[in-house]
Amino acid sequence: MEGAVRLRAGASKWDVREQVWDYLEASGLAAFPRPVHHRIPNFEGSHQACCSIKELDEFNRANEIKVDPDKPLEGVRLAALQARKTLLVPTPRLRTGLFNKIVPPSGATKEILRICATSQGVKEYSVPIGLDGKARVDLVVVGSVAVSEKGWRIGKGEGYADMEYAMMVSMGAVQKDTPVITIVHDCQVVDIAEELLDDHDLTVDYILTPTRTIKTNCKRLKPQGIIWHKVSYEMLEKIPILKSLRYREKQAGKDVTLKDEHPDLANASKPAVLNEKAMAENTRPQAATGSAQIGQQYVESDSLSPRLEESGMLTTVYVGNIPPTTRVSELKCALREFHATPLRLNWQGAQHRAFLNYKDKATAENAVSSLKGLSLRGNILRVELAKNQRNKGQVKGKSIVKNEYE
Repeated sequence: MEGAVRLRAGASKWDVREQVWDYLEASGLAAFPRPVHHRIPNFEGSHQACCSIKELDEFNRANEIKVDPDKPLEGVRLAALQARKTLLVPTPRLRTGLFNKIVPPSGATKEILRICATSQGVKEYSVPIGLDGKARVDLVVVGSVAVSEKGWRIGKGEGYADMEYAMMVSMGAVQKDTPVITIVHDCQVVDIAEELLDDHDLTVDYILTPTRTIKTNCKRLKPQGIIWHKVSYEMLEKIPILKSLRYREKQAGKDVTLKDEHPDLANASKPAVLNEKAMAENTRPQAATGSAQIGQQYVESDSLSPRLEESGMLTTVYVGNIPPTTRVSELKCALREFHATPLRLNWQGAQHRAFLNYKDKATAENAVSSLKGLSLRGNILRVELAKNQRNKGQVKGKSIVKNEYE
């Protein structure tokens, strides 16, 4: 089957994908889910290819393994669970975090482990692991649309596997010598031109097919972290945890300028900064004494229209799971960075929570979306619209907020 897909001269990455997808479908090698186009394709013999991983020393030595959620990798996830290894699976499209750690129930049967290895099992038997989860991955397994014997890899074109690896580098979860394996059908092993690879593309060290185990001896350097000037605002919005990582790296002094960010866009945060200044000026007595005290409750607010306050139009966002040592200034800094500065901030550090008031529901929902995945001092914050809220105005500069969390 080697060489079954012969690439056209000058083929682009997308040409390679189309030819592989077309061949799998036309040859009857494609397996559920179908069509395989625009996916990491599942194929006949994928389980056999996955089982061969148990013969690799790299697998047997590994304690913690990261395996992508793609269908053709299901057999690897099962092998890892059966070998009692720690299994990490990226959340689909990184929408809700970085990893899910699969935790089978005590005394799980073979059948339960099979379920745990499926996409449904990932939902039912997992706990989230964030950027500060102290993961130490010994082996990385990714899906591919096409791969060369030299280790050049082409995914489905959305960049999630490359991004996941770069994020693992940034959080210290992988090392330079952490092996990367891909599982494909023999027909997906093609002669890819190195010129097609970019510096953010992930390469592989082993290729497992239904008939072969290929050691690539790839010397090309793998991604060394997030290349921010290649990240777009659109991707930042799609991947909430990427916002948190960008915030953390910016705090560390790294250049996190995005590819579609221009100097004139830097003023986009100016209203938030001014609003923050107004909040501090309007509540200087509380800020002078309260912000120095970890956990003290106080309220900071911008000048609000009495009509707006009395109308009950304000919408409150609940922020929970705040670490006990966090200062309100840290949350305020994050709110500015994520362009989510509220009209009023009700800090309740002793209860590990805060309430943010916005002028209307749409603004509040945008803030929730922006802050999803935000991590402070190792905790991923719980951010959502407060339910059953009733704003009863201000009493001596303090806001009374009643809701289900109190």
